[in-house]
Amino acid sequence: MEGWLEQFPLMQDMTDEKPVFWVNPDYEADFVFQLDDELLRQASERFYRFQPVLKSIFGEIASFEGIIESPITDISKMKIRLETVYETTVKGNVLLKRDDLLPIAGSIKARGGFHEVLAFAEKLAREHGLLTDGESDYSCILSEEARQLFNQYHIVVGSTGNLGLSIGMIGSSLGFRVSVHMSHDAKQWKKDLLRKNGVTVVEHLSDYSVAVEQARAICSADEKSYFVDDENSLLLFAGYAVAALELKRQLADLNIDVNCNNPLYVYLPCGVGGGPGGITYGLKKVFGKHVHCYFAEPLQSPSMLLGLMTKQHDSISVYDIGLTNQTEADGLAVGRPSKFVGKLLKKMLAGIYTVSDYELLQLMKTLNETEEIFLEPSALAGTKGPCVTGKEGIHLVWATGGSIIPNNVKKQYLQKAKEL
Repeated sequence: MEGWLEQFPLMQDMTDEKPVFWVNPDYEADFVFQLDDELLRQASERFYRFQPVLKSIFGEIASFEGIIESPITDISKMKIRLETVYETTVKGNVLLKRDDLLPIAGSIKARGGFHEVLAFAEKLAREHGLLTDGESDYSCILSEEARQLFNQYHIVVGSTGNLGLSIGMIGSSLGFRVSVHMSHDAKQWKKDLLRKNGVTVVEHLSDYSVAVEQARAICSADEKSYFVDDENSLLLFAGYAVAALELKRQLADLNIDVNCNNPLYVYLPCGVGGGPGGITYGLKKVFGKHVHCYFAEPLQSPSMLLGLMTKQHDSISVYDIGLTNQTEADGLAVGRPSKFVGKLLKKMLAGIYTVSDYELLQLMKTLNETEEIFLEPSALAGTKGPCVTGKEGIHLVWATGGSIIPNNVKKQYLQKAKEL
């Protein structure tokens, strides 16, 4: 610990539980890690193929056409309040990417989680002759034969909450047996919703990393179990990355041109790293050197910051520097980051900052007051970003979840913020 403090002075503020801003010294604005060039295209086409299936399954949801996309909202009133609270001037418009409104799961995890389960269903259907290569009619996925096939398989995932909701909702709807191993941070209403939809919830008294390892171990002993690996999955990663193509189209529709004179700054809440990592990769593929991504982590759970700063990745934990990993931002309560994402992003991520629970709750309250938008605490982490970086350009805050939170829980959150 003492050697680390000498090498990384910022770590002292982290251990003292002070908000920090880490600028990545290895960042190269025009660098894009070379993954499969077909990654975004294949994921985008898969979502398109499954659009009629999703519409059929969840058709009772008003206006849902089977498309996993979210709108962009200008939050100019929130911007004014941010400038007052943080005593700074935000140079440029502040937009909110509303992944809290993504259908069914109500969070960013609908992107990666749905994509991985759909890819698995597609693979099984092809292997068992229900689908042929090049076939465009996916109605067979909804057949009783397909449902009986999927029911032979057990999908397992470890989660603090939202990924479990995403995997559970789509998996059970297709006929899979689904088990979600949830850490002690997971909110009760998320467990209740999963159980209501026929998903098995396994509760752990330990944190996220242990829940994931338990889920992984169970799958390794059963050839008909499929483990969704939040720390290392390329299919999850690809599902998130596709959001960049969606954003490019939406900005064009708003006549917003991203270029050297009008750069795009994106602020993403980060837990283990898969969601924000996939989106960052996709944005870099689409916008190149004109987009700069920043992650936001809780004061007590800065796992990606710690892993990237020390270059220890998943070999170091927030517990190693005396932090608790206890936070209101349950979706970000991760003590050890994804090694896969950390190594991939080491030259692609501009920086990381931390935010206290007090700030998260106050930002939640303020956004609700100014824009009449309610987000769960973890989804507010990006909101502080434009005030932290001080950059001039287009500021896009990624709202990661909150629309399906029960009203009584919303009231409890807002009351807690009011009492602080």
